[in-house]
Formats: sequence, structure tokens, C-alpha cells
Amino acid sequence: MFPDFLTPDLLAFLAAAALLAGFIDAIAGGGGLITIPALLSAGLPPAAALATNKLQGSFGTAMSTYTFWRAGQIEIRPMLFTVGCVFIGAGAGTFAVQYVGAGFLTALIPILLVAIALYFLLSPRAGDVEAQARLSLKAFSLTVGIGVGFYDGFFGPGTGSFFALGCVALLGMNMRRATANTKLLNFTSNVVSLAVFALGGEMVWAVGLLMAAGQMAGSWLGSHAALRFGARLVRPLLVLVCLGMTVRLVANPSHPLYGWAQSLFQTL
Repeated sequence: MFPDFLTPDLLAFLAAAALLAGFIDAIAGGGGLITIPALLSAGLPPAAALATNKLQGSFGTAMSTYTFWRAGQIEIRPMLFTVGCVFIGAGAGTFAVQYVGAGFLTALIPILLVAIALYFLLSPRAGDVEAQARLSLKAFSLTVGIGVGFYDGFFGPGTGSFFALGCVALLGMNMRRATANTKLLNFTSNVVSLAVFALGGEMVWAVGLLMAAGQMAGSWLGSHAALRFGARLVRPLLVLVCLGMTVRLVANPSHPLYGWAQSLFQTL
């Protein structure tokens, strides 16, 4: 059953937000920029909003992963070791965050996101042509797979951007394949977080499943758009998502960089 305060118009708003988020997330990640504020504005408490967002978002990453796999952009068997490494990393990160604060990452992530945006904006490797791999898939799995998986379990924002950067810069994938494999890896780490949130009892299942329908539709559309347009669409959207996540993080008054960002804005 839906909570009493969620009227039909609010439910329609959440479904529409999930559809848009699914479309963007399938291409560049960062769909939570839309769905978490939507859930909070609808009246869900923060813990319930985060848990419900993970539920609906997992359906979206599952759909986009399936769509990319059907299109031949993901080879499951070679990626199984990588998937296992991501799963282990995400589990360790989820366990660690219960005992260690995320203060350092809170300050560091906006800087890394800006750096990723600049990479995708300027690097000639971020295109539709495959490049020479700089790491073997096994080395990538043991470093980026475990490391970014741990980060997603520990903190989370920008996980898709980090996986996409690794696939392009280190494995030499073109933007289509990088986006596709990012969805597979992101879905893997989502499974761990989803299990933890489900055990925590904060999930609003009816809302999450309603939004999951919108997420799946948006993910299907976004995946097909990425397959059709490739780097022309994925590259600029990745840049915008990275910058959008940066603004969202530092706009929080509790963020360590908030004062600096506010001063910079006033100067401009």
C-alpha cells in the first residue's frame, strides 16, 4: 500500500521522475540527481528516500544492462571475474561505512568529478573508436573493479562516472561499450546496497516498484539512444552529469567546500 500522504498526482510525478532518471542513467549515470530530490519533495524521510531510490534504480540498471547485452555490447563471460571483484568491493565498502565516516570522500569527490568531466570533454580516447588497452581485464578487475565497488558501497555518488572513465581510459573501450559495461558493473554494486537497504527496513516497496516501472521504460529508451548516437550523446551527457553531481554535493551547507563554492559564485 502507498503511504496516505502520497496523492495520485504525487505518484504520477514520481513515476515521471523515474522515467526521466532512467533515460539519463542509462546513458551517463546520475539518475539519482532526479529521483532522490523527487522522493524527498514528495515527503519521504531521507532514509526511506535513499532506500526506495536504490530499489527503483536497480530495476533501471538491470534493464539497461539487458538491453546493451542484447545489442552485443556486453560479453558476460569475460566480465564475470570483474563482476565478482565489484561485488566483493561493494560488500566491503558497505561493511566499512558502518564503522568509518565518509568525511574525506565528501570533500574529495567533487574535485574528482570535475576532473572526470574535463577528461571526457577533452580526451581523444572518449569517442566511438576502440583504443589500445592500458591494463589487462584482470588487472582492471583487481584495481578499478574492487576499488570503485568499495566506493559505491561506502559512499556512492559518481560511481557510474568512475566505471566509465576506467573502461575508456584503461580498457580502451569506445563510449558505447564503456557505457554498456558500466551498467553491468553498476548493477552488480547496486545488488549489494539493495540487500543492505532491504534488511534495514526503510524501503517503501509500493513506491519503489511504481517508480521501477518508469525506470525500466526510461532505461530502455536511454540504452537505445546510446546505442544509436554513441559518443555524440554519451560524451556531453557524461560531462553534464559529472558537473551536476558536483554542484549538488557542494551546494549542501554541510559540505566542506560549501564556503569556498559560495565565495567563488559571489565573485563571478
